[in-house]
Amino acid sequence: SSVSQFNVRLPSGDANSSLLDLTLIIRDTFDCITELNMTSVVVKSDPLLFAALMNILQNPSTTNPLLQILSSGNQNILAQLLTSISQHLNQLNDESVSMAILNGVPASSIYISSLLTQTLPTASGQFNQSALNAYKQQLNTYANILDYLVPYTQNLLITTSNSIRLQAAMLNQLTQATNQLTRTSAMIASRKCYKLAQSLYSMATRIPFEDVQSAVEHIAQCASNVLTSVNSPLQERSIILDLDYSRANTFPRDYDTDLESPWSNPNLFADENNFSWEAIGKGRNLYYQKQLASEISAQADETTALLTSALNIHLNIGQNLTINVSTMFMSVEILSLNSIVNRINQPLSNIFVHLPTTLNLNASDYQTFGLRSIVQKLSTFDELHTETFMNMSRTFSLTILDQYGNELPVRTNFTHPFEFRIPRDSIITIPQKTLQNVTSFNSLPHHLLFNLHYVDLIQAKNLSVSVHIEIHSLDASLGYLFVYKFDDSPRLESSIDGWTFFCASSRKYSYIQNRREMNV
Repeated sequence: SSVSQFNVRLPSGDANSSLLDLTLIIRDTFDCITELNMTSVVVKSDPLLFAALMNILQNPSTTNPLLQILSSGNQNILAQLLTSISQHLNQLNDESVSMAILNGVPASSIYISSLLTQTLPTASGQFNQSALNAYKQQLNTYANILDYLVPYTQNLLITTSNSIRLQAAMLNQLTQATNQLTRTSAMIASRKCYKLAQSLYSMATRIPFEDVQSAVEHIAQCASNVLTSVNSPLQERSIILDLDYSRANTFPRDYDTDLESPWSNPNLFADENNFSWEAIGKGRNLYYQKQLASEISAQADETTALLTSALNIHLNIGQNLTINVSTMFMSVEILSLNSIVNRINQPLSNIFVHLPTTLNLNASDYQTFGLRSIVQKLSTFDELHTETFMNMSRTFSLTILDQYGNELPVRTNFTHPFEFRIPRDSIITIPQKTLQNVTSFNSLPHHLLFNLHYVDLIQAKNLSVSVHIEIHSLDASLGYLFVYKFDDSPRLESSIDGWTFFCASSRKYSYIQNRREMNV
């Protein structure tokens, strides 16, 4: 633009100081960039803005200046406004969640912890229904605001790479509070992310890598946020929103004419033999939540494939792009076959991946491959969730791609296995350690070489299990020999199934017995 002066609507600054750091980026027609660090400014949020938003929700009027901005279709102004509003909503949501947990609402029912380090308030220990009711009221208020705002993003024109980056950054902010997204908001955001990914891929050969990188980071986070939002109610990790429940149980407009509508079939929604209105209402909401979760999961896969293809255009062998934020982790790198086999990946500190020494890819050593790793905050829902207990798990995916960006199927076996260690949410409740003097068992009157522990591994519904052993030694100079035996007591000289040393390099010793050996 040749305009020498322009107005910018700034978001609120730091939560504590209200300070906002400004960087001005100027790009010429040859894509050369100059960055200028400007003087920091203090920007405070305006509480009257939310009063105005609530007024629009209750009394929409075409003369309202805020509504005129929302309806203008000007993506620069709209993105600035929606980013400011959503950042403030995100801050309010964090405060609301923290207060609810502090007042006795179980954290696992309303909160999914960050992939990065984050401290939660200490709960009071006793469940507080009034605190939960207050939290629900606030949550539904914020969700109603987002549900009103998000539809204004769906018809914004996508013109240039700057347009993609601007809209993607806006959607990333709008979807960060995943517990506030209604099904309508999530559906619109998911479809918009997919359109942005399509546009980015179509112009990836004509724009700089920096533009592709910036757009990919925001679109990937938006897609991950939306996927978390639709799965969290199904995994009982967030509250069912009033708008979703109401819409699921409102008579459809074609109720009298569409005889095939699932809405009219109570057998789909009843809780076994319970055909009460309440049971059917819950069943309807669950039905439509599952339906949308399936749709968004498929669309997220398509969006991720487009983003990966856009990156592959710019990445050469040995290069990679990594997104490591609180909501997701994503890494795309280009490697030779020799660099993939027997590779140990540790995308995050508590995730471990060991690839086998042999990969049946039907490819020569000279071909290049893409290796994509993705970690998300919450596992996706499936119909067997009551038997697999994944609602406290993260999601991890590892994909091998050919040089054209196509996913390659990889078969494995017991001889050349893939090894994965996928963590659970950090807020999961772990039993407290018990204090024992294990060295005393080797003295009179016991004369025992080992302190034996017996663990019942018989599981209902044929569940697979893994065992995690953790010892915290009070004496850093001691090491330990750990042995184990299935279905019998271990005998060091003749009969053990495995062993390891807990060396005295650290006071905390951990050992994980994987599912493959546990379930033979």
